[in-house]
Amino acid sequence: MINLEKHGDYAALVGRVLYASMFLLFGWGKLTAFAGTTSYMSSLGLPAPALFTLLAIIIEIAGGLLMLVGYQTRFVALGLAIYVLVSAFIGHFQLSDFNQFQHFMKNMAIVGGSLAFVAFGAGAYSLDARSPQVRSIAR
Repeated sequence: MINLEKHGDYAALVGRVLYASMFLLFGWGKLTAFAGTTSYMSSLGLPAPALFTLLAIIIEIAGGLLMLVGYQTRFVALGLAIYVLVSAFIGHFQLSDFNQFQHFMKNMAIVGGSLAFVAFGAGAYSLDARSPQVRSIAR
């Protein structure tokens, strides 16, 4: 039988890279299409849509970068889980529309992935693994 345990740190690294890439790409997309994103936020009925757009950009790019390098991974993943959960209920809660239902469920899967990082941390190939304080908390 294959011992998957010995590949856990590599899996965590690849998982973090893929997870972070989504936030970085979506944050960059919001930044480069600020007016369009603000218009979409406005269509959702959000007050101060430009402020919400700016917050989304900051959360997605900063969170993506922190996850990529594996710094404070458990806390960042928890914050991103909350962000994605709230985003799902604001932007994709028209569950009778199959397209929106798919986006909602995609967000729920992302929340699940976030919670896996909360539970298991960033793995050996991360800044967290280099910090003695974080290592002692993670155990």
